[in-house]
Amino acid sequence: MTPLDELPLRPELRGRTPYGAPQLQVRHRLNTNENPHPLPAELLASLGEALGHAAVELNRYPDRDAVALRTDLAAYLSRGGERIDPAQVWAANGSNEVLQQLLQAFGGAGRTALGFTPSYSMHPIISAGTGTAWVDGHRRADFTIDAAAAVAQVREVRPDVVFVTSPNNPTGTAVALETITALYDATEGVVVVDEAYTEFARTGTPSALTLLPGRPRLVVSRTMSKAFGMAGLRLGYLAAGPAVVDAVQLVRLPYHLSSLTQAAARAALAHTDALLATVDAVKEQRDRIVAALPGLGLTSVPSDANFVLFGRFADASAAWKALLGHDVLVRDVGIPGWLRVTAGTAEETDAFLTALGEVAPDHRLGD
Repeated sequence: MTPLDELPLRPELRGRTPYGAPQLQVRHRLNTNENPHPLPAELLASLGEALGHAAVELNRYPDRDAVALRTDLAAYLSRGGERIDPAQVWAANGSNEVLQQLLQAFGGAGRTALGFTPSYSMHPIISAGTGTAWVDGHRRADFTIDAAAAVAQVREVRPDVVFVTSPNNPTGTAVALETITALYDATEGVVVVDEAYTEFARTGTPSALTLLPGRPRLVVSRTMSKAFGMAGLRLGYLAAGPAVVDAVQLVRLPYHLSSLTQAAARAALAHTDALLATVDAVKEQRDRIVAALPGLGLTSVPSDANFVLFGRFADASAAWKALLGHDVLVRDVGIPGWLRVTAGTAEETDAFLTALGEVAPDHRLGD
């Protein structure tokens, strides 16, 4: 077998490792921010029917513009009071492909993307894959964004793409709309607000969808993997001005979104209320975890997502291994002293807190 370093790989990809969370056979998997609740029976029945109808014409290419799906997604986004037109919506195979298409259109060789790290680790990986230079934006010690410092950095770097993740992954923190507006005004590039976890936000936390009118370089990306519980479907989408949608169509692959994916996504959107009924249950477990941590001598970052960044540990890697020994898999996100846990079912939260009660005394900072 030819070693990777003997292939004519692009220089900026040498020495990198692929994205991925450990896929281990453990009883309690709380490391990938999935919605733990199974799909409702009525949706499963609708999925079977929708996929059956779509399968009849699998000898034909799918609708390359996914017009019906985009119409349904626009209707869902408009439920919050903002009028979103289907021409403002684009869909792809997971929000990662949406982000890749944005970087293909607005990034590339000789261009730069900036994101405020620690944040979603795929942003710099997709940037590298599209030949886009990456710059780490600054955060405070509490993982929030200092708006004035961020604006100053954006003006200095002059990036072509600015990523703002809200709620942020892996910290869970939401970003104030005033900060997003300030960043937009500070750049001539595209500002992408990654809202993969927005449905889990605490009451009163607004979406950047409200900022779209009059801002043609602003993009809000979403996913059906989290709150909708459709991680296996791989359906992501964006809302922006129609010109952004026109731009990403210049780089999309022909017929990129299969007929089966489109049919399944539309069936799921028809059951939006039933699917989102689990959101409050997930938020309840998230808040339960946050409330329990001080009693274990630990702390957390305020979360508007379906996960909690918790610590502080003397050695996060050792604490991760100790939890794994109790059959609980959480995520070591590479931030010294901190780990991330997905809010699961009540039973999974029981198992996590019980295991953490055993692990914390030997691994928390200062003990």
